[in-house]
Amino acid sequence: MDANTVQQVTQETTKRVKKSSYKQPWMLHLMVLPAVILVFIFSYLPMSGIVMAFQDYKAALGVSGSPWVGLKHFRYMFENEYFLKITWNTLFFACSKIVLNLIIPFAFALLLNEVRNMGLKRSIQTFVYLPHFLSWVTLAGILIDMLAQTGIINQFVTHVFGIKPIFFLGDGSWFRFTIIFSDVWKEFGFNMIIFLAALSGINPALYEAAEVDGATRLQQTMSITIPSLIPMAIVVATLALGNVLNANFDQVFNLYSPLIYQQGDIIDTFVYREGLLSGQFSLATAVGLFKSTISLALIVISYRIAYKFAGYRIF
Repeated sequence: MDANTVQQVTQETTKRVKKSSYKQPWMLHLMVLPAVILVFIFSYLPMSGIVMAFQDYKAALGVSGSPWVGLKHFRYMFENEYFLKITWNTLFFACSKIVLNLIIPFAFALLLNEVRNMGLKRSIQTFVYLPHFLSWVTLAGILIDMLAQTGIINQFVTHVFGIKPIFFLGDGSWFRFTIIFSDVWKEFGFNMIIFLAALSGINPALYEAAEVDGATRLQQTMSITIPSLIPMAIVVATLALGNVLNANFDQVFNLYSPLIYQQGDIIDTFVYREGLLSGQFSLATAVGLFKSTISLALIVISYRIAYKFAGYRIF
């Protein structure tokens, strides 16, 4: 069989595999149908409102009666220094969370993998991922009480180190630290599950062969465990690129105050205040449309990168 024939057979096989991958059982499509309907109703139908970004929208006139102003709100948005500031805040929060929520779960999964007592291992795993299931409304109330001037954290700092109470939620620098640290604490246990699942897929024969060759646990970790986790780390990192402009509205909204708007305000909270509180619907829609467009482009790019370098694909 010559090379052309082999190539033709390979192409035909690939086409058949791709066609068969789309022919899933009808029951699976039926199971996902309610979710598709909900997404269509609550995410796609309201998208007709994006025309407000190109109008001087007045609620009394409605979308059909409001005058068109073209790119006026987009020009104002990019010329506004405060918009550049909140964009920087959003990028700073999101990128810091993405990096730390990749490194810390990765390291913790490696450490937990070395625990030989299964009962202790499962207990630690359960304990560290439980915060993921707390809503930010509940958790914010707990953090506000703990980090207050008279809260348990400041009482500990004052009595043990003899320093003045720290204004965690009122000082811009400390607020940024609080936002990043609390998000990592809440999510790293759940993100660790991804790496633990990847660890369970490593062939035990690799470790047995390494032991026969006299490799220590550290050498096995450096030569087998970490290289085996790198593809999953690439997938997690690239897929997280789509959230670069998502700094977690729920968290920031429940913890911030006017005192730290300059250091803590993000795009989503700005859209909320301008749109729902100030009634600047057109400006808020323009900012939201800008963010959604950039996020969509980043999601497409991240999935292409994940498929190219790690062979990960959804469709």
